[in-house]
Amino acid sequence: MTWVAAVARLRARREPGVLVTVAAVRGHAPRDAGAKLVVGETGTWGSIGGGNVEAVAIDRAREMIAASGPGPELMEFALNDKVPNRHGVQCCGGTVTVLLEPLAVVRAVAVFGVGHVGLELARVLARQDLDLHLVDSRSDILTEERLGVLADAVGRVHVHHTPLLPEEVLAELPRGAHVLIMTHDHAEDAALCDAALRTPHLGSIGLIGSAAKWARFRKRLATEGGHDEAAIDRIKTPIGLADITGKEPATIAVSVAADLLRTFESERG
Repeated sequence: MTWVAAVARLRARREPGVLVTVAAVRGHAPRDAGAKLVVGETGTWGSIGGGNVEAVAIDRAREMIAASGPGPELMEFALNDKVPNRHGVQCCGGTVTVLLEPLAVVRAVAVFGVGHVGLELARVLARQDLDLHLVDSRSDILTEERLGVLADAVGRVHVHHTPLLPEEVLAELPRGAHVLIMTHDHAEDAALCDAALRTPHLGSIGLIGSAAKWARFRKRLATEGGHDEAAIDRIKTPIGLADITGKEPATIAVSVAADLLRTFESERG
C-alpha cells in the first residue's frame, strides 16, 4: 500500500496516525529525502530505510498518537558507530533529519436539514477539513445539481436521504460528531432533539429557531421525553453568534459556522 493510500485508509477509518518523512540527508543514508512512512496505532506502511532510524521514529510516532496533541516534530539521526542507538547501529556515515506530522482524526459535523440555510452552511463548512454529513428527508433537496456547489469541498461530504426517520442517522455518526438541527419541519426538529439526547456518543447539539419554539421543545422534552434539565441543557439554541442579527440564509450560515469553529477551538484548548 502506498503512503497516500495509507493516509486515506486511516482517515476513512477515523484512526489517528503520523506521517514520517525523510526531510533532509547529508552524506550517505538508507533512503533519500522524501521517503515516507505512515504509522498507525497498530500498523505501518512504507519505509524510511529500516534500522534504528525507522524504529525510533515509529516509537516516537506511537507516543505522539497516544498523547493526542503534539504538533509536528523534527528528529535528527547521526549514522555512525559512535552514537548510542536504541535499536542497533547504523553506520552509513551520514545524517538524517526526519519530520513527524500527526494525522489527527478529523472532526465530524452533521447538518439535519439542507434547505436555504443548511445549504449555505454546508458551503462554508465544506471548506474545512472535516467529515460533513448532510441529512434531509426530501429527495429534491439532495439532488446532484443542487449540491454541485460543494464539488470543490476540502472536507468529505456524506449525503443521507432519510424519507422516514432522519433521527436514525444519529446512531451512525462518528463519536464526537457535532449536530446542527435545522429541518423544514418543527416536528422533525423535535424528534431529532429527543433522539440526539438519547445518543450519548455525540458532541455538541445545536438547534435553529426562536425562543418561542425552544420553550415548546423544552417543555416537551421534559414531560414527554423524560429528559432532566441537565440533559436538555446540552442543546444549544439559538445557534450562531448573538451579535450577528441578519436573517439572510448566507448571513445565518456564516454566524452558525463561526460559532461552531469557536466550539472547535475550545475543544482544542
